[in-house]
Amino acid sequence: MSNIFTIDCGEFILREYILEDADSIYNLALEEEIYRYLPEWRTTREQRLIWVRDWEIPGNKAFFKTISEGKVPEGYFRLGIVLKESGKFIGWCCAGPKDELPKPNTEIFYAISKDYEGRGYVTKAAKALIDYLFKETNIETLNALAQIENAGSNKVIQKCGFCYAGEIEINNKMHYHYTLNKNEMSLQMNFPLRKPVKTRHK
Repeated sequence: MSNIFTIDCGEFILREYILEDADSIYNLALEEEIYRYLPEWRTTREQRLIWVRDWEIPGNKAFFKTISEGKVPEGYFRLGIVLKESGKFIGWCCAGPKDELPKPNTEIFYAISKDYEGRGYVTKAAKALIDYLFKETNIETLNALAQIENAGSNKVIQKCGFCYAGEIEINNKMHYHYTLNKNEMSLQMNFPLRKPVKTRHK
């Protein structure tokens, strides 16, 4: 595990997917609250294993390679929310292109187990991922989407500093669309922006 990328978030870490996460992702996608807003994440156990092994883990490697070459990443970056004390996989916080938005684009998306809602974990995870993407990549603008009735997700997005950009219909559901620019984020968080550096696996 020494070559696995992580971001320290206090009580938990953000960690790139490993094969053993497939079962946890499968089980989380069965939870009613997650399925309500992310029905496309529900798969068979075998499908999830194949996706993690053949698409999601290689996709992370490709993402790191793109960063190391100084290019703007266009693929997916998938991180698990993992408790430090127990190593339990309790959710995910990811970034990647959204077909329904003008290209090129990068969307932040996330989910967490119902057992860990209301603790601020998702907001902390999203802020950590945003910080990483703006400091270490050439991405200039991030997007976020939430169904209008999903109060919790909208609140997370707003706490992360995103600005309302309009409404968009996706799969017959109306969503609020938000954007966050790197320069706006630097003013909000008061951190100096660095030139992107090569990703180091920790």
